[in-house]
Amino acid sequence: MTFTISLEDPGQPEILAMLEAGEAYMAGLYPAESNHILPLEALRQPDVRFVVARNEAGIAVGTGAIVLHGDWAEIKRMWIQPEARGQGLSRKILSALETHGLDGGVSAFRLETGIENHEALALYERTGYVRIKAFEGYWEDPLSVFMEKRFVS
Repeated sequence: MTFTISLEDPGQPEILAMLEAGEAYMAGLYPAESNHILPLEALRQPDVRFVVARNEAGIAVGTGAIVLHGDWAEIKRMWIQPEARGQGLSRKILSALETHGLDGGVSAFRLETGIENHEALALYERTGYVRIKAFEGYWEDPLSVFMEKRFVS
C-alpha cells in the first residue's frame, strides 16, 4: 500500500481520534506520571513539526511529531492505527520526521518511550537509536527508555 506523509494540523477530528487512541493505549500500560504526552496546544506550537500519514483513500492512519530544541529534536506522538501496522509505515513516518529535523538544522534526535512498547523499541533500535540516560525535561523512570540518534554533518 502507498502512503503519503505531510505536515498537517493535529486538531482535525480524525487526527484527534487517533491521538486519543494512542493516549488510551498508553494509559493501559503505564501510570499517569510515566506518560509524557504532549497535549494538542503543544503540538500546534511553532517549534513542532506534526506529520500525518494517509493511505491511498486519504484516510489518516499514522502520526508523528518532533519538537525542535535548537540542534536537537524530540520525537513525540508516533502512532499507527492497528489496521495499518506491519507495512513499514512507522519507519516512513520516522524518516519523514528526521528529514524535517535535519532540514531545520537538527543533528540529534531523542525520545522517551515505555519499557512495554516492544514494537517501538525494536523500530528505534533497527534505525540506529541507542539508549541514553534521561534528558532535559525527564527523570530516570524504571518504566521509561530514553534513546538518541546522532547525525554527522
